Amino acid sequence: MYERSLESAVVPDWDVGLQPVPRKQVSASQKSPLCVPAAGILTGVPTAGFSGSGGMTHRSAMRRDEAEISDTDSDFHGVDFLPDNLSEVPDESGMRVNKKYSCLPAEEKGIHIINIRAIEDIGYDQHESTLLNSLSKNPDADCKYGLYFRDGKRKVDYILVYHYKKSSAGRTLTRRSQHNDAGARSTKQDPLPGKSLQMEMGESEPHADCHEDDKRFRREEYEGNLVEAGLELEHDEDTKIHGVGFVKIHAPWNVLCREAEFLKLKMPTKKMYQINQTHGLLKKINSVIQKITEPIQPKVAEHKPQTVKRLSYPFSREKQHLFDLSDRDSFFDSKTRSSAFGRKKESALLNKRRKCGKYGITSLLANGVYSAAYPLHDGDYEGENVEPNDRKLLCEEWASYGVFYKYQPIDLVRKYFGEKIGLYFAWLGVYTQMLIPASIVGIIVFLYGCATVDENIPSMEMCDERNNITMCPLCDRTCSYWKMSSACATARASHLFDNPATVFFSVFMALWAATFMEHWKRKQMRLNYRWDLTGFEEEEAHPRAEYEAKVLEKSLRKEHKHKETDKEKLTWKDRFPAYLTNFVGIIFMVGLTFAIVFGVIIYRISTAAALAISATPSGRSSVRVTVTATAVIINLVVIIFLDEVYGCIARWLTQIEVPKTDKNFEERLIFKAFLLKFVNAYTPIFYVAFFKGRFVGRPGDYVYIFHSFRMEECAPGGCLMELCIQLSIIMLGKQLIQNNLFEIGIPKMKKFIRYMKLKRRRSLDHEEHMKKKQRYEVDYNLEPFSGLTPEYMEMIIQFGFVTLFVASFPLAPLFALLNNIIEIRLDAKKFVTELRRPVAVRAKDIGIWYNILRGIGKLAVIINAFVISFTSDFIPRLVYLYMYSENGTMHGFVNHTLSSFNVSDFQAGTAPNDPMELGYEVQICRYKDYREPPWSENKYDISKDFWAVLAARLAFVIVFQNLVMFMSDFVDWIIPDIPKDISQQIHKEKVLMVEVFMREEQGKLQMLETWKDKDKKKGENCNNHSPRLSLSHSGSLSSCHSYPVDV
Repeated sequence: MYERSLESAVVPDWDVGLQPVPRKQVSASQKSPLCVPAAGILTGVPTAGFSGSGGMTHRSAMRRDEAEISDTDSDFHGVDFLPDNLSEVPDESGMRVNKKYSCLPAEEKGIHIINIRAIEDIGYDQHESTLLNSLSKNPDADCKYGLYFRDGKRKVDYILVYHYKKSSAGRTLTRRSQHNDAGARSTKQDPLPGKSLQMEMGESEPHADCHEDDKRFRREEYEGNLVEAGLELEHDEDTKIHGVGFVKIHAPWNVLCREAEFLKLKMPTKKMYQINQTHGLLKKINSVIQKITEPIQPKVAEHKPQTVKRLSYPFSREKQHLFDLSDRDSFFDSKTRSSAFGRKKESALLNKRRKCGKYGITSLLANGVYSAAYPLHDGDYEGENVEPNDRKLLCEEWASYGVFYKYQPIDLVRKYFGEKIGLYFAWLGVYTQMLIPASIVGIIVFLYGCATVDENIPSMEMCDERNNITMCPLCDRTCSYWKMSSACATARASHLFDNPATVFFSVFMALWAATFMEHWKRKQMRLNYRWDLTGFEEEEAHPRAEYEAKVLEKSLRKEHKHKETDKEKLTWKDRFPAYLTNFVGIIFMVGLTFAIVFGVIIYRISTAAALAISATPSGRSSVRVTVTATAVIINLVVIIFLDEVYGCIARWLTQIEVPKTDKNFEERLIFKAFLLKFVNAYTPIFYVAFFKGRFVGRPGDYVYIFHSFRMEECAPGGCLMELCIQLSIIMLGKQLIQNNLFEIGIPKMKKFIRYMKLKRRRSLDHEEHMKKKQRYEVDYNLEPFSGLTPEYMEMIIQFGFVTLFVASFPLAPLFALLNNIIEIRLDAKKFVTELRRPVAVRAKDIGIWYNILRGIGKLAVIINAFVISFTSDFIPRLVYLYMYSENGTMHGFVNHTLSSFNVSDFQAGTAPNDPMELGYEVQICRYKDYREPPWSENKYDISKDFWAVLAARLAFVIVFQNLVMFMSDFVDWIIPDIPKDISQQIHKEKVLMVEVFMREEQGKLQMLETWKDKDKKKGENCNNHSPRLSLSHSGSLSSCHSYPVDV
């Protein structure tokens, strides 16, 4: 390895346009001939540029309008020599030569490499060097275009990106230098190559900005810590993206073993065992199911059913003999290597503070010292000559709309992206599968409503013009009396969603939610077993950089006050201003949402009054539909806008709280964002479901807003139809606009903007333009991964639409299913092609989202009970059928729900301006309520029927809620969280692991006994041959039979 060949610190040796290379310390006794290329062949310049013995070059020929070269450590100026073994030092200068070498004695310690590109920049003839490069092998192909170091052997595990300012001459500083952990280099005394060039060029270049110097110093210190931690680094600033430098990081075998042991990663051992198979009838059923589902299975090796499994055990360097290490390159896959860097996010790589690292990558990224940090994708996913890789396979079998009908290759997703992202897509897949039976039942309920609409007696009575029911005006003065038969279409449409099957569907969906949660828990346990996470426990999270900064600030304040303090931490008193700000901020946001909903209510009332003035009868008939549709669209636009605003506000409120760990930060952020977005999405729906038409008053005594706007009334068929319209438009609009168009359009737009910016910066140099981009350059142009919170959030809000108000919209599961089929492939395509590869994170569950889902499931039972009881006419129909019907049918139900009003009792100025619009004089008009008639003693008071219906409604809520809750808990109890076969396999693994260690201990004991027996026999032989020696010199007995034993 290259790092092992370095025996001393890396000392940079600078020249203008030349790049530094590590030196090799050679003592006088270790002098050996060096292989240097023949003059003119290496550089493409005349041989006069080299002296025969000393290797000197003409300084005047090297200057070419550059600063004078000075080198106090060597007699060789401008020419760097190659080591005797070229394979020890990678081609850091980008040379593409493979010629004969002449041998000269090494009289100097400094061993360097000429930078061909730098010499071309200085002004030598480029024709010969270009021809030489064209005939040589492309080094970018050796390193697979950025997937490996320049030596083509060490894989790039992680990338750090930084911006730097170019010199005024506009030249790109070529810097491809490697840093290894073998040398005892100090970053303070010996900066990384490429760092001190500005200091050497003080005369020709202006001084760099102090801020840039500080960034460069912090990078030097931080990268020095990485080298000390055992990582290997390689820089690259000779890229197509000018002004951007890349630090390639490779984790050697010993570092990966150390990290795997620290993380307690379960790795497969050499021991294999048989997985329990089903027998008898179950085996036949499973085989039939496998044959039926074979066309919809993805064509990946990881998805095939396995009959044997390797026994897994937490990796230990002391027990490496247990593991199959025949191929060390593939033992730790790319996901595992990435997860090792994920641990370093908290210690060595990103927040190394144990030695002198006061800068973690989180703060370095926040302060602009580095602009990005990410692992690399496995390669290209499209093209003719693309080598097979997991990314390409995922693109073909997962991230394609043509495979929408297939199962997801979850094991391959986990292998590539890690367990946390794998669990998200597994949960999304289970949720989508469970929507299939819910959609089928919803369609059946809807079709039942369509089939029975002509048999529905209440809607037939409303549509019967012979009843001649005259209704009271819907607004003051401008609105006139109207016939109930004009609302026939609304009444018939209401029956599609308000029928006895709706109650059954509400109960079914409550049980469906409970079954879904239990099914997911079992699926999650199966994945934990397959992914070797059964014994995984999250390690103690490290404090966030912001938290430590606050603690340090608190400690300094107390030290300034001469107070002795122990280990400081933030208490509730320190966070009280942030808690108060959070409370006030959330209350303000909720109040803002209510205010916007109230504003939309004012819009609906004023628009209805304005449209009622229309002289055309068609305009008056469509007032209610027009007002409802436009108001819902306004609500939708406001919801989408406030969703983005509330997301930013929730993050800011969480940041000022300064949570201690990243897990606490994520949970608090999720809770605040969900609370605000839940209120934002469902407040308009809650208004229509439970408040609209409840506080209207009665004719002659209406309730007014601002003494001018009369409160809205429900349609004669009830508010359920309007609730259905509201729910469907908001749900479909959010899915279409926010979830799909935003997810497709915004990343495409950002990618296009980045492409245009890079195109403007691109150099006109033809060679630079034609050069293929490195893998890390391509990935840098992708969108950074922003976490799974937005993905989970949109699905949780959709889950609320499916369960909370499903009694009013039985087709909600169907639309959610269609959306999710597209959503899975859309998210998959985004993760594979549009986003940088995220760091693999281990997780055994979906975290706080499971608790939110359970809460929504419990809340759905209560809300559906109130929707059925108070929003629909289900309870009034039952009360009429069993208490007031004369013949046991629904005939007369509509007349029973309407009260009478004498038009002479209108308040002054509220009567219709045109009372003869219907062609006859109206004496009595009807309105929907349970009140005494005008000829009663207590006219217009609430009647006994109202209290009977209210009692029935409350009783139904109590019975429905408790019954469904009991059934849900029964489902939860009867279905075990851990499948029986999985529990048996886990127990079997424990037994087998104990057997493995018992055999190992027995083997050790047998070897010890064998060694003792041999020792005893050797002792007897020595005693027989030399008894005096054994008696007089007992200490020398062991030398008679000593031999190496490998235990």
